[in-house]
Amino acid sequence: MKATHPVWAVLITVAAMFAQLLGGSLPATLLFDPGDPLYQPVGVAGITLASLGIVYLIRRFLGRQSWRGAGLTRTWRAVPHLVTGLLAGAVAVTAANALSVALGVATLRPWWDVVGPALPYILLNVAIALLGQAFPEELLWRGHLYDTLSGRLSPRAVLIVVSVCFGALHIISNSPADTPAERLLYVLQAIALGFACAAARARTGTVWMAVGVHTGLHTGNIVLPTQDIQYGVQLVILTCTLAVTGLLLLARRSGGHAESLSGGDPTSVRVRGGQPSPS
Repeated sequence: MKATHPVWAVLITVAAMFAQLLGGSLPATLLFDPGDPLYQPVGVAGITLASLGIVYLIRRFLGRQSWRGAGLTRTWRAVPHLVTGLLAGAVAVTAANALSVALGVATLRPWWDVVGPALPYILLNVAIALLGQAFPEELLWRGHLYDTLSGRLSPRAVLIVVSVCFGALHIISNSPADTPAERLLYVLQAIALGFACAAARARTGTVWMAVGVHTGLHTGNIVLPTQDIQYGVQLVILTCTLAVTGLLLLARRSGGHAESLSGGDPTSVRVRGGQPSPS
């Protein structure tokens, strides 16, 4: 079908990303002031619900695809995969931050001054990152698009496309980048994040570990907060740690659970021959 052609599939995914962000946050914008305690929780919950609805509609009516292919499989492995991904993402970020401090391109912010006041809300902040960015974006990119492209492209090409297109959108993201070079480096590390998440999808066949990796990015910045001195260099370091994380996930991909690079349900085999904080 036309909607499953790689070019159309990418364009539809990009449009869906903006639709879920704007449409999902609209109820919170209409009902609450930005300073209201319910504004952010309602907003991120709306984005997640919008993502579920939009991905379902795209697959049901445009691509005529099954919901299972989106990788949101109900399985006992979901929680372990989510936690493993969260740890992998958090370790990549904390390692990058620690190395940046050691090399003098960032300074370590007073941990207690930064984290102490937020301790009672850490779980809430992680949940907000999960529902507002990690889950809806991974369901769309490493869930729907990954599965759609797997029907027409090689596994390697799927990894490249879902990573590069996801990262390219971050050229318009809010970030500490204030020069053209830093903005391009910001895109590069977003591509590396996309690669790590795509590797998690390839390893497990579902989106749960990818969601965890994405959430771990934000969690790592809570664990070891830094203030950049040379932001561009810090971005390069984070790009490297995320890329290594993705390579390790691919290298340790399990074949014992019939999980393949083409994605899908892990029970079946498909046959086919400042601190950086991206969303």
